[in-house]
Amino acid sequence: MRKLTYYISATLDGYIAGPGGEYDFFPFEGEPAAAILAEYPETMPTPARVPLGVADRPARHFDAVIMGRGTYDPGLAVGLTSPYGHLEQYVVSRTLTGVDPAVTFVADDPVGVVRDLKQRDGLGIWLAGGGRLAGVLLDEIDELIIKRHPIVLGAGIALFAGPHAPVSFTRTGEVSFDNGFTITSYAKAAA
Repeated sequence: MRKLTYYISATLDGYIAGPGGEYDFFPFEGEPAAAILAEYPETMPTPARVPLGVADRPARHFDAVIMGRGTYDPGLAVGLTSPYGHLEQYVVSRTLTGVDPAVTFVADDPVGVVRDLKQRDGLGIWLAGGGRLAGVLLDEIDELIIKRHPIVLGAGIALFAGPHAPVSFTRTGEVSFDNGFTITSYAKAAA
Protein backbone atom coordinates (compact mmCIF):
# COMPACT_ATOMS: atom_id res chain seq x y z
CA MET A 1 0.00 0.00 0.00
CA ARG A 2 1.23 3.51 -0.85
CA LYS A 3 2.07 5.97 1.92
CA LEU A 4 0.99 9.58 2.34
CA THR A 5 4.03 11.66 3.33
CA TYR A 6 3.79 15.24 4.53
CA TYR A 7 7.08 16.55 3.13
CA ILE A 8 7.31 20.23 4.03
CA SER A 9 9.55 23.09 5.09
CA ALA A 10 8.89 24.59 8.52
CA THR A 11 10.34 27.14 10.89
CA LEU A 12 11.55 26.39 14.40
CA ASP A 13 8.21 27.61 15.73
CA GLY A 14 6.18 25.36 13.43
CA TYR A 15 5.10 27.61 10.56
CA ILE A 16 5.16 26.60 6.89
CA ALA A 17 4.48 30.12 5.59
CA GLY A 18 3.99 33.65 6.80
CA PRO A 19 0.60 35.13 7.67
CA GLY A 20 0.00 36.10 4.02
CA GLY A 21 1.34 32.83 2.60
CA GLU A 22 4.91 34.12 2.24
CA TYR A 23 7.62 31.50 1.96
CA ASP A 24 10.53 33.38 0.38
CA PHE A 25 12.44 33.38 3.69
CA PHE A 26 13.22 29.66 3.28
CA PRO A 27 16.67 29.55 1.64
CA PHE A 28 17.43 26.92 -0.96
CA GLU A 29 21.20 26.83 -1.29
CA GLY A 30 24.39 25.04 -0.38
CA GLU A 31 24.61 21.59 1.15
CA PRO A 32 20.93 21.40 2.20
CA ALA A 33 19.77 22.16 -1.36
CA ALA A 34 22.18 19.58 -2.80
CA ALA A 35 20.89 16.96 -0.35
CA ILE A 36 17.27 17.71 -1.24
CA LEU A 37 18.00 17.58 -4.98
CA ALA A 38 19.77 14.24 -4.57
CA GLU A 39 17.14 12.57 -2.38
CA TYR A 40 13.87 14.25 -3.46
CA PRO A 41 14.35 15.43 -7.09
CA GLU A 42 10.67 14.86 -7.88
CA THR A 43 9.67 17.60 -5.42
CA MET A 44 11.08 20.32 -7.66
CA PRO A 45 8.49 22.16 -9.76
CA THR A 46 8.54 21.13 -13.42
CA PRO A 47 9.93 24.45 -14.74
CA ALA A 48 12.81 24.32 -12.23
CA ARG A 49 13.87 20.76 -13.04
CA VAL A 50 16.13 21.62 -16.00
CA PRO A 51 17.86 24.63 -14.36
CA LEU A 52 18.41 22.58 -11.18
CA GLY A 53 19.82 19.63 -13.14
CA VAL A 54 17.21 17.08 -12.07
CA ALA A 55 15.10 16.81 -15.23
CA ASP A 56 16.44 13.34 -16.03
CA ARG A 57 16.44 12.02 -12.47
CA PRO A 58 13.76 9.45 -11.76
CA ALA A 59 11.31 9.90 -8.91
CA ARG A 60 12.67 8.27 -5.78
CA HIS A 61 9.80 8.59 -3.33
CA PHE A 62 6.66 10.14 -4.87
CA ASP A 63 4.71 9.89 -8.11
CA ALA A 64 1.64 11.81 -6.90
CA VAL A 65 1.19 15.13 -5.11
CA ILE A 66 -1.78 16.57 -3.26
CA MET A 67 -1.92 20.18 -2.14
CA GLY A 68 -4.33 22.78 -0.88
CA ARG A 69 -5.38 25.87 -2.79
CA GLY A 70 -2.96 28.10 -0.86
CA THR A 71 -0.05 25.93 -1.98
CA TYR A 72 -1.25 25.91 -5.59
CA ASP A 73 -2.00 29.64 -5.85
CA PRO A 74 1.57 31.10 -6.00
CA GLY A 75 2.31 29.14 -9.17
CA LEU A 76 -1.10 29.93 -10.61
CA ALA A 77 -0.46 33.66 -10.03
CA VAL A 78 2.48 33.49 -12.47
CA GLY A 79 0.65 31.32 -15.01
CA LEU A 80 1.91 27.94 -13.81
CA THR A 81 -1.21 25.79 -13.97
CA SER A 82 0.54 22.41 -13.75
CA PRO A 83 3.37 22.93 -11.25
CA TYR A 84 4.37 19.27 -10.98
CA GLY A 85 3.57 17.98 -14.46
CA HIS A 86 5.95 15.07 -13.92
CA LEU A 87 3.68 13.82 -11.07
CA GLU A 88 0.00 12.95 -10.78
CA GLN A 89 -1.40 16.22 -9.33
CA TYR A 90 -4.37 16.86 -7.03
CA VAL A 91 -5.47 20.27 -5.74
CA VAL A 92 -8.05 20.49 -2.97
CA SER A 93 -10.29 23.52 -3.51
CA ARG A 94 -14.01 24.12 -3.19
CA THR A 95 -13.94 26.98 -5.68
CA LEU A 96 -11.22 26.25 -8.24
CA THR A 97 -11.95 23.79 -11.04
CA GLY A 98 -10.77 22.91 -14.52
CA VAL A 99 -7.75 25.22 -14.66
CA ASP A 100 -5.55 22.57 -16.28
CA PRO A 101 -6.48 19.08 -17.52
CA ALA A 102 -3.24 17.71 -16.03
CA VAL A 103 -4.48 18.62 -12.52
CA THR A 104 -7.36 16.89 -10.72
CA PHE A 105 -9.32 19.38 -8.62
CA VAL A 106 -10.92 17.94 -5.49
CA ALA A 107 -13.93 19.91 -4.27
CA ASP A 108 -14.74 17.66 -1.33
CA ASP A 109 -13.60 14.52 0.49
CA PRO A 110 -9.81 14.75 0.25
CA VAL A 111 -9.66 11.86 2.74
CA GLY A 112 -11.51 9.63 0.27
CA VAL A 113 -9.19 10.70 -2.55
CA VAL A 114 -6.11 9.85 -0.48
CA ARG A 115 -7.56 6.50 0.57
CA ASP A 116 -8.23 5.70 -3.08
CA LEU A 117 -4.71 6.74 -4.11
CA LYS A 118 -3.20 4.56 -1.38
CA GLN A 119 -4.89 1.52 -2.92
CA ARG A 120 -3.34 2.11 -6.34
CA ASP A 121 0.06 0.88 -7.45
CA GLY A 122 2.90 3.34 -7.48
CA LEU A 123 5.33 5.29 -5.39
CA GLY A 124 4.28 7.40 -2.43
CA ILE A 125 1.90 10.34 -2.28
CA TRP A 126 3.39 13.71 -1.35
CA LEU A 127 1.29 16.05 0.74
CA ALA A 128 2.86 19.37 -0.28
CA GLY A 129 0.76 21.63 1.97
CA GLY A 130 -0.91 23.44 3.51
CA GLY A 131 -1.57 23.32 7.17
CA ARG A 132 -5.37 23.10 7.00
CA LEU A 133 -5.22 20.23 4.51
CA ALA A 134 -2.65 18.49 6.72
CA GLY A 135 -5.06 18.86 9.62
CA VAL A 136 -7.86 17.28 7.59
CA LEU A 137 -5.58 14.45 6.42
CA LEU A 138 -3.81 13.88 9.75
CA ASP A 139 -5.24 10.39 10.25
CA GLU A 140 -4.10 9.41 6.73
CA ILE A 141 -0.52 10.72 7.07
CA ASP A 142 1.88 7.79 7.36
CA GLU A 143 5.12 9.73 7.42
CA LEU A 144 6.38 13.24 8.13
CA ILE A 145 9.54 14.64 6.56
CA ILE A 146 10.11 18.08 8.01
CA LYS A 147 12.79 20.34 6.59
CA ARG A 148 13.34 22.52 9.65
CA HIS A 149 14.89 25.92 9.01
CA PRO A 150 16.58 27.79 11.90
CA ILE A 151 14.12 30.68 11.55
CA VAL A 152 11.41 31.92 13.94
CA LEU A 153 8.39 33.71 12.45
CA GLY A 154 6.13 34.30 15.44
CA ALA A 155 3.01 34.01 13.28
CA GLY A 156 1.90 32.42 10.06
CA ILE A 157 0.39 29.27 8.61
CA ALA A 158 0.86 26.41 11.06
CA LEU A 159 2.34 23.05 10.10
CA PHE A 160 -1.04 21.58 11.12
CA ALA A 161 -4.33 23.41 11.56
CA GLY A 162 -7.38 21.60 12.75
CA PRO A 163 -9.13 20.27 15.81
CA HIS A 164 -7.21 19.02 18.82
CA ALA A 165 -6.51 15.40 17.89
CA PRO A 166 -3.16 14.05 19.13
CA VAL A 167 -1.45 11.59 16.80
CA SER A 168 1.92 10.11 17.76
CA PHE A 169 4.89 9.78 15.42
CA THR A 170 8.27 8.15 15.99
CA ARG A 171 11.46 9.74 14.70
CA THR A 172 13.07 7.49 12.09
CA GLY A 173 15.98 9.61 10.96
CA GLU A 174 17.61 12.99 10.84
CA VAL A 175 20.19 14.75 8.73
CA SER A 176 21.74 17.93 10.17
CA PHE A 177 23.73 20.65 8.45
CA ASP A 178 26.24 23.16 9.80
CA ASN A 179 23.85 26.06 9.19
CA GLY A 180 21.28 24.57 11.63
CA PHE A 181 18.98 23.18 8.92
CA THR A 182 17.68 19.66 9.57
CA ILE A 183 15.65 17.09 7.65
CA THR A 184 13.83 14.91 10.14
CA SER A 185 11.72 11.88 9.25
CA TYR A 186 8.93 10.44 11.38
CA ALA A 187 6.68 7.41 10.95
CA LYS A 188 3.22 7.20 12.43
CA ALA A 189 3.49 5.34 15.72
CA ALA A 190 1.74 1.99 16.01
CA ALA A 191 -1.70 2.33 17.54
